[in-house]
Amino acid sequence: MIRNLVLLAVLLVPVFVIGADAPVTAPPEAAGMRALFNGKDLAEWDGDPRLWSVKEGVIHGETTDEKKANGNTFLIWKEGTTKDFELRLSFRCNATNNSGIQYRSKHITEGKVGNQWVVGGYQHELRNQNKLPDVAGFIYDERGTRGRICLAGEQATWEEEGKKLIKKDLIDQAGYENLFKLDDWNDVVIIAKGNHIQHYLNNTLILDFTDNDPKLALTEGILAVQLHAGKPMWAEFKNIRIRELK
Repeated sequence: MIRNLVLLAVLLVPVFVIGADAPVTAPPEAAGMRALFNGKDLAEWDGDPRLWSVKEGVIHGETTDEKKANGNTFLIWKEGTTKDFELRLSFRCNATNNSGIQYRSKHITEGKVGNQWVVGGYQHELRNQNKLPDVAGFIYDERGTRGRICLAGEQATWEEEGKKLIKKDLIDQAGYENLFKLDDWNDVVIIAKGNHIQHYLNNTLILDFTDNDPKLALTEGILAVQLHAGKPMWAEFKNIRIRELK
């Protein structure tokens, strides 16, 4: 009887298992991150002076009906490149248009360019929206051929024959709505090592991508932030810091 009661008690004890679907958080920030913005001016950056400025200690980019962007235009970090790296920053923008963070990218100065600050390559999409899939966090192939390479919520690879989806629910609609702060600052972490890229939003992994295409994968290039052509918009950036990964 005693043995049966013990077995019954064991069966009734709740078991808590952290499964594969538990949210993955960003690694703690390492010491010695390099600040890329001094909070005062754009000394380390290059962009259209009509559209980019520093306001109240943050980078402010804005287009208006009077000051339009002739094609997508970028504010380019001049002091280095992104190869294997960890990038952390905060952003906010309005909902009339979208912005982005370019990394491992190229400054394009020849061909059909509408301004002096055209960039192509991997883009971490930025939007003030919370309805999947049109949200901040997916990878877009700016001026490339692959379009939306990997969406927020996905774990995927890109092979020679195209995209291969491994998992699509790193975060779902309800989770994203709970995570993203509309009309407010949101924190981004991008970690790229070799051909493996991870995007974190507000400390939570929302995208995991491996680029196995030998011709299209990008391994090193410039860092920039975007103002999109079209409807007037603004985007702001602060606390931009980076470290190289050995």
